Amino acid sequence: MVDERTLFLTTIQRTDALPAAGPPLIVCNEGQRAGVQRELDKFRRTDASLLLEPAGRNTAPATAAAALLLTADGTDPIMFVMPADHVIRNEDAFGEAVSLASGFADNGYLLTFGIDPTGPETGYGYIRFGDRLAEGVRSVKEFREKPDAATAEEYVASGRYLWNSGMFMFRASRFLTELEAHAPAVLAATRRAVVNAKPDGNATRLDGEAFATAPSISVDYAVMEHTASAAVVPIHTGWSDVGSWNALWELGHHDELGNVTVGDVELVDVHNSYVRTDGRLVAAIGLDNVVVVDSRDATLVVRRDRSQGVKTIVDRLTADDRTEVVTDGTEDRRWGSFTTLAGDDASQVIHLRVDPGASLPRRALDGRSVHWIVTRGTARLQVDDNESVLEAGESATISPGVEHAAANSSETETLDMIEIEVTLDKEGDR
Repeated sequence: MVDERTLFLTTIQRTDALPAAGPPLIVCNEGQRAGVQRELDKFRRTDASLLLEPAGRNTAPATAAAALLLTADGTDPIMFVMPADHVIRNEDAFGEAVSLASGFADNGYLLTFGIDPTGPETGYGYIRFGDRLAEGVRSVKEFREKPDAATAEEYVASGRYLWNSGMFMFRASRFLTELEAHAPAVLAATRRAVVNAKPDGNATRLDGEAFATAPSISVDYAVMEHTASAAVVPIHTGWSDVGSWNALWELGHHDELGNVTVGDVELVDVHNSYVRTDGRLVAAIGLDNVVVVDSRDATLVVRRDRSQGVKTIVDRLTADDRTEVVTDGTEDRRWGSFTTLAGDDASQVIHLRVDPGASLPRRALDGRSVHWIVTRGTARLQVDDNESVLEAGESATISPGVEHAAANSSETETLDMIEIEVTLDKEGDR
């Protein structure tokens, strides 16, 4: 979204610069496992482990599950909880803030990180800080949810508020103790989910039935607003949680007219706008302070100062059970990804992208033939016990019920193939 790396990867890499940081533990939904693992594999991050949620229950149950897992062996580490969608420009200042916070966490405090506000932002929560506990550390007076514009202006003008970054640091046992005191139902449900969890390679699968009973509540609501041991470290790091398209405009490279463009874009008399396309050409004329985002299955046009309002559209689409909320037709797998280009009851046309050195799983399709066409790269094809090589422009057909697999022969280039699945009747006809 910001550069050639995913925000998830930059978060993982950010931990490498932190002294004494242990291997990262990634909490994610089971449906996100393939995409997360693919990113870890791509950059050979074999040190990371995953904690898989059967359903989203907000940050308090997720953090509690991580704390319980990390203390299961009798140790009691300091946890640094980071969302995976942050941009931090000043990594040195960030490292200093983390180092400062770790000393206080070691002494029993529950730390949050506050960002000096650069304006009356309505998309962030706010922290009102109190007395100075040490150089660079303040007590917490209260947390405030996302305000309206007038209230946000009051907060910023007072000089007593920070943006709530959503990052936390505390010793695992301290968080669990506070959780038991202030949100015992969260701890009880999460503990059952961890006790009945199942190991799966480098991942731990939380028990779905138990985890579903956990109240859906954030760390702020469950613990930080109630504990007497909350402290905040103000940081000056060029931070953004990339919570809106306007945030991406602020982070991007601006042309002489204040525009940020991504992809195949042509502009005429356009100012201070963010225009992005993931494929086809987008042309805009005579616009000012707008966001235009064109993806494979949808197009968004919104004023920059209203970009937080995209949630309203998402809520409507969700109520209408629109598939655009869930997927644009592309699905991640550990070996790469696929995009469904067209399909009906008789056939499916799929674009396969196989990562360097990766292999498609072996399978056999009853009642369907498979036609593979290589469009880029070299595929090593296995049909039953026979192996062959397909170069760009070559194709192969696999009959129904025949086991088959394909691998990317290259260790550096992506393999692209078009797969056409055709459903056959009992006589072998379409």
